[in-house]
Amino acid sequence: MYKLLFRPILFLLSAETAHKLTFNLLKISFKLPFAKTIFNIFFHDENPTLAKNLLGLKFKNPIGLAAGFDKNAELIDEFASLGFGFIEIGTVTPKAQEGNPKPRLFRLLADSAIINRMGFNNEGAGKIVERLKKRKSDVIVGGNIGKNKITPNENAVQDYELTFEALHDFVDYFVVNVSSPNTPHLRELQDKEPLKNLLKKLKDRNEQKSKPKPILLKIAPDLNESQLDDIIEIVQEVGIEGVVATNTTISRENLHTPQAQIDAVGAGGLSGKPLTARSTEVIRFLRQKLGANFVIIGVGGIFTASDAREKLDAGADLVQVYTGFVYEGASMVKRIKQGLG
Repeated sequence: MYKLLFRPILFLLSAETAHKLTFNLLKISFKLPFAKTIFNIFFHDENPTLAKNLLGLKFKNPIGLAAGFDKNAELIDEFASLGFGFIEIGTVTPKAQEGNPKPRLFRLLADSAIINRMGFNNEGAGKIVERLKKRKSDVIVGGNIGKNKITPNENAVQDYELTFEALHDFVDYFVVNVSSPNTPHLRELQDKEPLKNLLKKLKDRNEQKSKPKPILLKIAPDLNESQLDDIIEIVQEVGIEGVVATNTTISRENLHTPQAQIDAVGAGGLSGKPLTARSTEVIRFLRQKLGANFVIIGVGGIFTASDAREKLDAGADLVQVYTGFVYEGASMVKRIKQGLG
């Protein structure tokens, strides 16, 4: 029904307008009597064999909602009712920021892809924490953290520490985002020394807590083998718990969308089916080098159970969806779980 009826209507609107409309419809729907029960009947199909114990947490299933979809933790309970095993909010920054100028979110229909240059638009750590305090579901929530656009890289660690402290008691794990292409110079923090310094500082703060939270690193798909080797060395040396592979790509290779349309869209991170093979390749490389002791969350181009299985077979422990969810609709999560079960 989604593909035949709702998606054609939503795709008449700009991508960001459609996203906001979908959020508003979900909010309204869940205010209706018995809405949660109805959503659970249609979408919430749990298979105990898919449950996983990782990071000191029990995931009801391995399918998560990737960061960027519910940046401000507005719909955690609603997305939990759609059957996700975990939800990653953010990217969250210490201060609220509007992000990059609009338009900044674009569909490439011929490629089942999205290009975004949102720029860490979010309401800031303080407001997001207040929302997290009110959530009712027991779904696992990850906090994806970054730096404000106006913060120079030499002060970036302070931004990550501030957001880490603010969210610590209200999320189940953290993801350090240094790989978005939409904040100027952010990816420079993936360089060996800045990254090692950042992760060590967060690790030290975490170890001072009575209940430390798992820390993972989100990396770009555009890193070469030498850079991936550096990432692996740092993850092992610092002792964080894992890696999220991968973020969006700046590559525009082998797209079916006309070049004129791609040029008109301009800069931004590409997600969706064009990223499927590369993200799987990175996952396989990481697993071979990291061994079995680190958690890998695979993300990039997952639309079907077969796509999810490919990531899991390559070495991912869990997977996340974003673009596939936009194109396939809410029943996608249930279909993937049924295909994996």
